[in-house]
Amino acid sequence: MTDDPRTARRARRHDPGRRDRLIDAALHVIAERGVAGTTHREIARVADVPLGSMTYHFSSLDEVLAEAFTRHAAAAAEVFDERLGAATDRDSAIEAVITLIRDDLIGSPNDLVMAVELYVAAARKPALRAVTQGWMQRSRDALERHFDPTTARELDALIEGLVLHSVLSTDPMTPDQIRHAVERYLR
Repeated sequence: MTDDPRTARRARRHDPGRRDRLIDAALHVIAERGVAGTTHREIARVADVPLGSMTYHFSSLDEVLAEAFTRHAAAAAEVFDERLGAATDRDSAIEAVITLIRDDLIGSPNDLVMAVELYVAAARKPALRAVTQGWMQRSRDALERHFDPTTARELDALIEGLVLHSVLSTDPMTPDQIRHAVERYLR
């Protein structure tokens, strides 16, 4: 073995979690800069990996976006599952929906930005519509534990509307107004 840097082989780094780290970095970049500001270079920088890792692990930036948004949607759906899974009857399900909107969906600024970025990206990129459709279906499945399918679909739309109004309004609804809207629809 030689110490001459011209002839020494560079050791290959074993990094089995790199792909996951890149997806996490993509989520960070999307939340910080939006989809429009998300690039291979910026994701690699945030993940602290060589730029070539992006093309090694993903065939395109669209694939990275789909993976990142799928991860985000799965995490949001888990919250739906947990909240509604803990409800034991219709009244506790109504409380779970109110808490879900107020504390989980509106309470996290990064999640709000991610949701809006996903909606906009899905409007422009049909491949991302599968991500939003999967997310909506999981949300509806959780809601259908306590509400009929038609009510679950309409309630899901109400939830999305309340979240969007909260994110985009200069005068968002108060927790009491959110409670009133949900109870008015469900009671």
